[in-house]
Amino acid sequence: MTASRETISKPEKTKTERAQVTAYYNKSIKKKIFFIFFLFILVIIFAGIAATIGAYQITFTEVYSILFHCLFHNVESYEQYAVWDLRLPRILLAILAGAGLAVAGTMMQGILKNPLAEPYTMGIASGAAFGAALAIIFGTSIFGSGGVVVDDRYLLIGNAFIFALIPAFVVLAFVLYRKPTPGVLVLAGISMLYIFSALTMLIEVPANPDAVKVAQFWAIGSLERASWQDIFPISLVLACCIPLLMWKTWDVNILNSGDETAESIGVNVKRTKIFIMMISAVLTAGVVCFVGAIGFVGLVAPHICRMIIGADNRFLLPASAMFGAVLLLIADTVARTIMAPLVIPIGIVTAIIGTPLFLFLVLKKKKEYW
Repeated sequence: MTASRETISKPEKTKTERAQVTAYYNKSIKKKIFFIFFLFILVIIFAGIAATIGAYQITFTEVYSILFHCLFHNVESYEQYAVWDLRLPRILLAILAGAGLAVAGTMMQGILKNPLAEPYTMGIASGAAFGAALAIIFGTSIFGSGGVVVDDRYLLIGNAFIFALIPAFVVLAFVLYRKPTPGVLVLAGISMLYIFSALTMLIEVPANPDAVKVAQFWAIGSLERASWQDIFPISLVLACCIPLLMWKTWDVNILNSGDETAESIGVNVKRTKIFIMMISAVLTAGVVCFVGAIGFVGLVAPHICRMIIGADNRFLLPASAMFGAVLLLIADTVARTIMAPLVIPIGIVTAIIGTPLFLFLVLKKKKEYW
């Protein structure tokens, strides 16, 4: 009789445990979805706040009424011009750039299994900075006795995009012809960073001081030249790259358990890494060629989101995109207001804002999150 009861109780116990695990999993999924939705709301709120701040003060409600009006009518007043033509392109560019850099950093960290991997440490941003410096210093137009400036801004964008891809292809060559460890790949990226930084300084030594100032300002990162004509191409890059990376999030999750395990399950590890690195490189290049070499966003956004919701890339990727957008929105608002009318390069502000926040969370975290 006792044996019979034990036999009956085991399936019931297993069923109860399964129900507990399912309930815990569903609760975890809801938490992650809520966090992503919360960040999305923050993006909308901070975008509205950023649009109210400037030389001409406009209330929060006026901003959204102006946006609604300009969607269907032409700009008719200075207030509408200030919001629609001056502030909104900059805000949208900050959102798109922050999301793109954060997504690229998330996937690079995922496939390389290295917490230091991101567009800046992989040398992609410094490659773009060198390409932009070439365009600025050896540009086609000279205005007055001042420095050299680029008449055709797409010369700068094209140069930055092409040179941003070079470090990525160097890292890809390591993956193709060798089987390097994640640490070696990051070291290869850092070597590209120093090489292109040195080349940038080399061409700046004999250059016009005004041109050097413009090149350095761009290399740190800036949204000063944001315009509506930038929004479509950068949106197109994100619309093409982010769905492809989302498609590979399951494979990246499997890669976290080890290359051998992933191969045994059926994931082509080498092809997956090459594909993700290529898409991430194109995404990064498509962003930095418009906004400059903004650092730190691609590093800190994935880490902070990973601390809060874990390492499931299906949710980590959109969460990092939203957090990166919020971070860059706040940084740009601070950059253009804290010392107004002087505008601080946004790369400086991202480091100043992000570093203390990042260190606080790392020190507060009681268990390993990576």
